Amino acid sequence: MTVNEKLDLLRKAMKINDLSAYIVLTSDPHQSEYPAQIWRSREWLTGFTGSAGVAVVTLDHAGIWTDSRYFLQCEMELSGSDFELHKAAQGAPEYVGWLADNLPSGSRVGCDGAMFSVASVRSMRKKFAEKNITLVTDADLMPTVWHDRPTLPTEPIFEHDLAFAGKTRTEKLDLIRQKMAEANADCHLVTTLDDIGWTLNLRGSDVACNPVFIAFMVIEKERCALFVDSSRMPKDLKNTLNTEGVILYRYDSIADFLTQLTDSQTIAVDVNNANFELFNQIKRAQIVETETFSMMMKAVKNEVEQNWIRKVMVKDAVALTKAFRWLNKTLQERTVSEYEMASMIAQFRSDQAHYFGESFDAIVGYKANGAIMHYRPELEKSLQIEPTGILLVDSGGQYADGTTDITRTISLDGKPTDEQRQNFTRVLRGHIALAQLQFPEGTKGLQMDILARQFLWAHGLNYGHGTGHGVGFFMNVHEPPQGFVAVSNARGTTPHEVGMLTSNEPGFYKTGEYGIR
Repeated sequence: MTVNEKLDLLRKAMKINDLSAYIVLTSDPHQSEYPAQIWRSREWLTGFTGSAGVAVVTLDHAGIWTDSRYFLQCEMELSGSDFELHKAAQGAPEYVGWLADNLPSGSRVGCDGAMFSVASVRSMRKKFAEKNITLVTDADLMPTVWHDRPTLPTEPIFEHDLAFAGKTRTEKLDLIRQKMAEANADCHLVTTLDDIGWTLNLRGSDVACNPVFIAFMVIEKERCALFVDSSRMPKDLKNTLNTEGVILYRYDSIADFLTQLTDSQTIAVDVNNANFELFNQIKRAQIVETETFSMMMKAVKNEVEQNWIRKVMVKDAVALTKAFRWLNKTLQERTVSEYEMASMIAQFRSDQAHYFGESFDAIVGYKANGAIMHYRPELEKSLQIEPTGILLVDSGGQYADGTTDITRTISLDGKPTDEQRQNFTRVLRGHIALAQLQFPEGTKGLQMDILARQFLWAHGLNYGHGTGHGVGFFMNVHEPPQGFVAVSNARGTTPHEVGMLTSNEPGFYKTGEYGIR
């Protein structure tokens, strides 16, 4: 089906359900940045493949709200469809205000509440109530329009070796239980896939580039309930988990488990991560709203992890050096497509020990494509790289002993223009200023971000993405909570602590010409 044919189907379903508008997020029941194929509803509906964006469909309008990282990409991918790009600030839910301003009083806005966090539903309802608009959260219309929808992943789940992890799952669970005790909680609901994998020293391949598996978890005082398809685990791993007090339940039984909690029990829930439909299954237990306790523990790498990270950066540099050497040699004989270069980077990484896969789809942007911030080369559409001009490469690897995220900008003929050289120097000076910073305890990324932008700002220039983000350990390459950003969100307001691993990647992009990062 074409995008417009999918739109027609969705609008028919909206009319049947008496909905004036419908919202489709880039999300899943675990609030993942990168969902498994089964939950890529926004991408299926719109054709826009960026990792951030919200689709809003009314009976007479269809729009995508995304931030400046994806403006060029979104415009290209929406071409030929009825969807229109709405340029939004990074991380801002501006579509909510647009709906409130454009829908008449008494309208009903539908969504699948399992794709939205509790906090986001509360915020939307408050905004809509001011205009007498109702938010309907039990309107999952995707099954009625997406007939060839993929099924849940079935790939094996495996153990992350303690030699790399540095702490046993028992030690990690004990630390979380200490936090539970401080919060007077009998149990703790964990819905984020990276927190579940990190806590239990387990990994999977359910989401492209992220070594996670689909599951929910409830940590109790004496045991841990893991809701997962256990057929994907080896028998000896199941036995080990059971011996250590990790009890396996069916993935789809999490709602029943929460419903059966009693009045005398107290459960700690992170409303910024728990999905709204799941939250509503807690009928009787007392709820204490907290953060996900493991999030900060995961962000602060232990000494074993830190030592491995330093080593994995070296072998990742070897792989990249070989890739650029291959490119330099090959360009003397023929052109190389952006897609082929991305494939060769992955191939050279695969020669390194403990390689698992790429940590994200490599950004290999030649000349004008380098200005598309999150450009991903495709086999049929890649530009041919020639031995001239600027090439931007942003890539990373997943290894059992660490995760990498490396940016490089290359002048292929060594003859950049004066403007390109000046802008590269401004970006480099910003990177160095941030890298050399010594700062007092409690300093936040929002306070540091300006150091990376100051040399661009001095000339009226800027870039439309955060300067840096937390990086996992054989885990998600974008890991909360810390980072370097110019906005007052969680990434910007989290204090940086010793042991955190955070990327430092300022940039500059000139539309239609080149990109630098």
